Amino acid sequence: MVRIALGVFLMTLFCAGIGQAAHPLITDDTGTQGKGKFQVEVNYEFSHESSGGVRENVHEIESVLSCGIVDTLDLVVGLPYQFIRSREDGVKTREDGISDLSVELKWRFLEREGFSLAAKPGLSIPTGNDDRGLGAGKVGGSFFLIATRELEPWTFHFNAGYGRNESTADEERDVWHFSLAAEVEAAPWVRLVANVGAERNTDRESDTPAVFALGGMIFPVTEVLDLDVGVKVGLTRPEADTALLAGLAFRF
Repeated sequence: MVRIALGVFLMTLFCAGIGQAAHPLITDDTGTQGKGKFQVEVNYEFSHESSGGVRENVHEIESVLSCGIVDTLDLVVGLPYQFIRSREDGVKTREDGISDLSVELKWRFLEREGFSLAAKPGLSIPTGNDDRGLGAGKVGGSFFLIATRELEPWTFHFNAGYGRNESTADEERDVWHFSLAAEVEAAPWVRLVANVGAERNTDRESDTPAVFALGGMIFPVTEVLDLDVGVKVGLTRPEADTALLAGLAFRF
């Protein structure tokens, strides 16, 4: 597993020119790296779901590379590797491999007295095997509007987005997303974070959205290195029951 994680990380480095939400948050912020600066993230998530006699465990390792093109514009590339384990009626199945590559631009276009706005268009490239449940099988797209408000010692983030879920599966194609996050510096060595959000269910037979709540901590070990942990719970059936998250971010 260590060899696989290292391979995925190195592949991401060579796949891209190069933020994503401050892990473990799902909601993104308007922050960018700055011209000529980079950030490397390696994030891990373990999710568990049990419904209708089916139990599924998913391990995902994602490498994310962010590059500051100019001070207010980042190029962001993410490449996940998944390990999927499921059991239904006593029959076990196992799949693992690279999932779909994501390519995004984040542009902060407004900054005023502690308030900022950013736009983030993106593409999902079908590098995962859709026959094995590791990818969508088609190119998809998304667009997010991001707002950040700083009210010391608190910082709040809001995301509103749309995703075009192009897929070989019989799923909803138009997916909306809304989420809200908060951060507070509890001590010089830790930031506490919380996150709630909802997204349209891709199952055509259900109108129930996927709703989650998340809590976690970010540890700024040094000026260039952060570690983080978090727990996410599903508040409605379409969301995974529980997920454990951990990651690191290195800036240079």
